[in-house]
Amino acid sequence: MRLMGLDYGDRNIGVAVSDAFRWTAQGTGVIERRRDGSEFDRIADLVKEHEVSEIVVGLPKNMNGTIGPRGEISMEFAEQIKQKLNIPVHLWDERLTTVAAERTLIEADVSRKKRKLVIDKMAATLILQNYLDSIAKR
Repeated sequence: MRLMGLDYGDRNIGVAVSDAFRWTAQGTGVIERRRDGSEFDRIADLVKEHEVSEIVVGLPKNMNGTIGPRGEISMEFAEQIKQKLNIPVHLWDERLTTVAAERTLIEADVSRKKRKLVIDKMAATLILQNYLDSIAKR
């Protein structure tokens, strides 16, 4: 079964899914957050569609390693997913993933307008790939 990576943001949730061997992460899209909480239904649909058995949620930590308000919100989101979908949810330190994604897109000469459209998906891909690399080392 595959793993799903989520980059939880104020407006959007970036989504990435691993290959069946859990070697590589591919960005699959962005889910717009809604007031009615329908993003959980969309995540559930993607879990089913991609045969996902576990989810990795990016945990934004402060540079000194502490967890601030953003991190607490992400932890609450991860707990909600765990309760609603009844599958394992892991938190993964996402410090600087959005910065790395932005830098990669700039180096690839992607326009500012297009970067806005894919930055969340790319950050989710980096979160998931870093997690996959860490479990491969175990």
